[in-house]
Amino acid sequence: MLEPLRQGLPPIDPSGVSGSATCTLPARYEAVGGARQFTRSTLTSWDLNERFDDVALVVSELVTNALRHALPADVPREPQDPPVRLHLMRWTSRLVCAVRDPSQASPVASEAADCAESGRGLFLVESFSDCWGWHHSPTLSAESTSGAGLRGKVVWALFRLSDPA
Repeated sequence: MLEPLRQGLPPIDPSGVSGSATCTLPARYEAVGGARQFTRSTLTSWDLNERFDDVALVVSELVTNALRHALPADVPREPQDPPVRLHLMRWTSRLVCAVRDPSQASPVASEAADCAESGRGLFLVESFSDCWGWHHSPTLSAESTSGAGLRGKVVWALFRLSDPA
């Protein structure tokens, strides 16, 4: 899942990996609040409280986009089959937020009208993170109750962390 993150960036030292956490989210907009709570508790456990505001805003936008654009409203979902997953991964000098969903459609940044109430999510992700991108995710068949071999995407945002003193 992380290989596309390495393109154009200095290599990640495997010894610098210091944590990862994953949260499954239901296909309801209330899940955005749960994603923020999960992010707060994870960043607190990693002693990164000072990064919470920026990271929580990006997580909120990525999860909202997954719920709004990647999940067709007319497809029934089993409660035990959460379609969206939030991954937080930390290295010594980087933090990555990644949201996986079942859609293969690429995220599209668009220009919203000044009076629009939505449409600025990826602009905010770009503004508050150091870089972002997306790639197709590995086959999800082992996690799917139907075993249909769903293939979705991962949208990620990277935050550079200051080096420890």
